[in-house]
Amino acid sequence: MAMVDVFVGNFTVIDTDLYELWLSGYSAHDASAVLQKRGVLHNMGVGFQDLVSDTQDNYRLFINLEKLLKDPAKLGEQHLYQLDPQTQKLLIERYYQFDAVVVREVLGKKLSSRNRKDLDDVCEKTRVPLRSCRRQFDNLKRVFKTVEDLTGTLVENIQAHYLVSEVLAKEYAAIVFIANNRFETGKKKLSHLTFYDFVHCATSLIANWSYTAKDSKGREDMDVDLDRRFLQDLREFKILLDKENLDEHKSLVLNATKTALPKRIHQDLDDNFKNMSKAIVNIAYGLNHSKEARDIFIDLVEKIIEPCMQGRWLKDELNTVLLAYRDVYPQLEAFRHRNLSRHKVVWDRYMNTLTSCIVQLYHS
Repeated sequence: MAMVDVFVGNFTVIDTDLYELWLSGYSAHDASAVLQKRGVLHNMGVGFQDLVSDTQDNYRLFINLEKLLKDPAKLGEQHLYQLDPQTQKLLIERYYQFDAVVVREVLGKKLSSRNRKDLDDVCEKTRVPLRSCRRQFDNLKRVFKTVEDLTGTLVENIQAHYLVSEVLAKEYAAIVFIANNRFETGKKKLSHLTFYDFVHCATSLIANWSYTAKDSKGREDMDVDLDRRFLQDLREFKILLDKENLDEHKSLVLNATKTALPKRIHQDLDDNFKNMSKAIVNIAYGLNHSKEARDIFIDLVEKIIEPCMQGRWLKDELNTVLLAYRDVYPQLEAFRHRNLSRHKVVWDRYMNTLTSCIVQLYHS
């Protein structure tokens, strides 16, 4: 009598195409219709109702897995669904990914139940199904609540708790940072800016203006908040607006950019230097007040970017001026007899980040 070895397993198979459709907010019937258009029925040799039934089975699996995905560490600890590490990683990463257009609509808003009820408008505007909008909103809220009060870096905390990639964690970190500091992003004046414009700026602010910045003397190992001591140090630069200092600064910058700029732009800089310098210094001075700090993106657009756009400056020309504005600082008489090295660290920390943000937001 022949002996037969039999192996029975319960390895869970994930249909990644259906998982994508489920995450995108399609109903089982609509997802089946999408698959039908892709020629699945022709390849499988079954009827549409069979396809709907199979899709419903997969959807039940995804709904059960979703309970674990809300706390990803549990996915690896449970034994009900046998999933290899690569599949677990895929499930988690895709579950926490989002549509940039959806997040742009809710960016800066309070992640409250009230705003969740307004997702119908987001759905209509972005043409992303409501179910998907709700999943994305709930994920943002869950991540924010988890990490807002934790010490350590946002990216590391998000990765530790949600097991997502570093790239995705950085995007969530930017969202959390903007929400925590209540930066204004929803005004009409900012409507042309993309989600990734704000990610770039928030990432720069975290790296250079928070407590985890390399030049921070703060007491906390936390980058969800701005470094208060740094913000207080910025107030000292108000003296740059004194007439003598302003004139000297202007002269140095004009000299430094004379051969680097077209004559028309150089003349425009000459005519408008006072307004530009006033904007840069007043933004620095106001950052110490939460209410004024919230409007940093509006201030950058209204007071620096728009005047340069009206003067038809190119992005590279604006960058050249901002770098010169920063670099001539050690030559200013007002700071020669002060603790220049300390002031320069603060000044560079401010101007490098401000310049990076302005150039990113400059859509000519």
